[in-house]
Amino acid sequence: MKDKIVIGTRGSKLALWQAEWVRAEIQKLHPDLLVELNKIKTTGDKILDVPLAKVGGKGLFVKEIEEALLTGEADIAVHSMKDVPTEFPAGLHLAAICKREEPRDAFITPLSSPLNLRGDRVGLCFRDLPEGATVGTSSLRRSCQLLNIRPDLKIEQLRGNLDTRLRKLDEGQFDAIILASAGLKRLGLSDRITEILPIEQSLPAVGQGAIGIEVRINDEFINNLIAPLNHYETSVCVKAERAFLKKLEGGCQVPIAAYSRIVSQEANHPLPSITKNGKVGITYPKLLAPNLNPDSDDSLSTIHCSLIMDGLVGSVSGDRIIRGHIEGNPMEAETIGIKLAEELLANGARQILDEVYCR
Repeated sequence: MKDKIVIGTRGSKLALWQAEWVRAEIQKLHPDLLVELNKIKTTGDKILDVPLAKVGGKGLFVKEIEEALLTGEADIAVHSMKDVPTEFPAGLHLAAICKREEPRDAFITPLSSPLNLRGDRVGLCFRDLPEGATVGTSSLRRSCQLLNIRPDLKIEQLRGNLDTRLRKLDEGQFDAIILASAGLKRLGLSDRITEILPIEQSLPAVGQGAIGIEVRINDEFINNLIAPLNHYETSVCVKAERAFLKKLEGGCQVPIAAYSRIVSQEANHPLPSITKNGKVGITYPKLLAPNLNPDSDDSLSTIHCSLIMDGLVGSVSGDRIIRGHIEGNPMEAETIGIKLAEELLANGARQILDEVYCR
């Protein structure tokens, strides 16, 4: 039994918010446990003047934190799931995936955009950008999809933390920028969002909006400690997306996107959740059923639901995008992700990947 644990985290404002959130959740369950943060600078944090696609390699934002886990300098690592490679070093595994925030991308215009009578920002929506407008993003996935819709746009690299990116926008270096909605919301910057882009325009990155917790496989105490932080519905969806990515052997040099969600097939039912015993169902609200144990079978109403998943692989220039859509049983999430990847490979994605990786 430990009386202190250490969380390994990047030092950015968003990473610290995520680590502090995990610390607070742990301390709700274990008030007497001391939880400290170990701020670690990763390769991705050190290289800010080069596009990530040119740096290459996997795990640019996690490698040094994983090393801290292996040496005992940290007991758990808190990551943005979109940064986590599909393969883990020997002895480490992903033990929990926390509830997902808004997974879609945010389109943001400068502070100089006019306000309406309610004080809300009235920026141009993405489709209304003037011809030849400059858009900032560090993501090939985003630039590929935007150029596919608007090949006239000028895409410029945008690196740095959220504050830096917003400052560059407001200084006039860009007409608009694209960021993950989740980070803006978590840092209380929702008012900066001009438009949340629909997935038809910008399909999210694998795992976007979810927080992952990585630990040592053989540390039973830590594994049991963070087990309650796993959100079953999010975990199922992200596992499907990561299986898709793994099958494609994707890296940061090629635009790949995927987004999964669980939906009810019955019009009057709320969104189902995945329960601890692996059943698919909905937990009745306590106000409606105050005497039901949410972990018991009695509290579940079995309904028909599906895991719905969209995925794509695109060329860097955006001139080619191979899209796919699939539905299936949430209990077969990883199989669904692999199947969708195989369909895209057969429909032209393999040629794009071979060209990017010069195979």
